[in-house]
Amino acid sequence: MKPLIKERDYNENPFIVIWEVTRACALKCLHCRAEAQVGADPGQLSFEEGKQLIDEIAKMDNPLFVFTGGDPLMRPDLFELARYAIEERGLAVSMTPSATPKVTREAVRKAKEVGLSRWAFSLDGSCAEIHDHFRGTKGSYDLTMRGIEYLKELQIPVQVNTTVSHYNLHDLEAIADKVKEMGAVLWSVFFLVPTGRGMVKDIITPEQHEEVMKWLCHIQQKMPYGVKATEAPHFRRVLLQEKQRLGEQAAAIGTKRPDFLGRAPKGVNDGDGFVFISHIGDVYPSGFLPVVCGNVRERPLTDIYRSSPVMTALRDKALLKGKCGVCEFKALCGGSRARAYAVTGDYLESDPYCAYVPKALAAESKMFFEQNSPLGSDL
Repeated sequence: MKPLIKERDYNENPFIVIWEVTRACALKCLHCRAEAQVGADPGQLSFEEGKQLIDEIAKMDNPLFVFTGGDPLMRPDLFELARYAIEERGLAVSMTPSATPKVTREAVRKAKEVGLSRWAFSLDGSCAEIHDHFRGTKGSYDLTMRGIEYLKELQIPVQVNTTVSHYNLHDLEAIADKVKEMGAVLWSVFFLVPTGRGMVKDIITPEQHEEVMKWLCHIQQKMPYGVKATEAPHFRRVLLQEKQRLGEQAAAIGTKRPDFLGRAPKGVNDGDGFVFISHIGDVYPSGFLPVVCGNVRERPLTDIYRSSPVMTALRDKALLKGKCGVCEFKALCGGSRARAYAVTGDYLESDPYCAYVPKALAAESKMFFEQNSPLGSDL
């Protein structure tokens, strides 16, 4: 399979599409975006509706396609849907199942058989005590490790997802080592958005965000896997600043590891290269930005993504407000629109967990201080 790294116009087609195939899940994760439930919603998209959705996704220049949940393995027709997407529509399909007893060798074998491109597991602690607390279920860590062994045995590439919070900030270095031990091809580090069960009190500070991102810039140089940050578009700014700060020493910073699925050639943000479809067909800019832009039962996904007022606004960086609006890095970064919405109620406001002060604001503050100081510019 060739990497999907060609340039695309995000006004027309997303780089990645995520479909929440079900809300059903056996876990009770503290930060769950979906607020998952024990059983499937009777209103979730049917098999035939799922196929129609897959047809629409394929029309969008074959983006990366991810099955998520809830727990995708709670959906009985999951592998039939995957087979249709892969064999009939030529999509590269990944999925993010929960670590439950449903992760059997047989389930992994079926994933291999249908041609799954990647399987992503969540790991939120380097040991059972931390991970199981975060996941709200005793035994989740052991099931994750067992599932990893099945994936290694059947040679399915592994992605590890970690959500950074106060619960595991102290454990990140150990988790990074664990990801290496697991043989993962990619470590996707999520920065918590307070939506669903996620709470503001669990988010690390803006300064801690900055320090973690700087650390990630350097950890990716020495690890055999790729590193990506999710809901942290300011990671792109930090990468650039670290390269500039270190000069010649920074040659390897930001270098992407080989990844046969491909990595986005330009930054992806909520609604800008990214689109999310819920279990009942509602379309969102991302799973963390709960503003409904339409429903695939009523309008084609292509139309919703390309012409929804919310989506088009999110792609227009000139509309950003506050600090993000005057930041010299807004085209590169743009801030987490989901976190801005979760904290302020406005998806165009500044990302409240970015510590960076734009040059325009710094200059304005300096001028104000000089004009109002009795010593003037002599300071």
